[in-house]
Amino acid sequence: MKKIISLILLLTTFLSFSFTSPALAGDVGNGAAIFSANCAACHMGGRNVVNAAKTLQKEDLEKYDMYSLEKIIYQVNKGKAAMPAFLGRLDEQQIEDVASYVLAQAEKGWK
Repeated sequence: MKKIISLILLLTTFLSFSFTSPALAGDVGNGAAIFSANCAACHMGGRNVVNAAKTLQKEDLEKYDMYSLEKIIYQVNKGKAAMPAFLGRLDEQQIEDVASYVLAQAEKGWK
């Protein structure tokens, strides 16, 4: 009986996390200011001036498996292709804030 209850609880927990939006752990307001100062030149309005196919729109973030706080933080930290790494230029909290802002804006369609 304990195994069945444990299995039901585990399944319920899994399903509740599967259908939720990504958690926003950072300060979105601070992230907006950081984005404006460091990211907007290439990503104004959620676009991408270097690679137009890889925008910060929710659909593209999902398509390229980037729709999570952790993955955006990783990309901002390390950089990729033409995007420079920002770890060192920004501290970890600033990067978390800007990633939270990107996810919040993607949810709203960058409006």
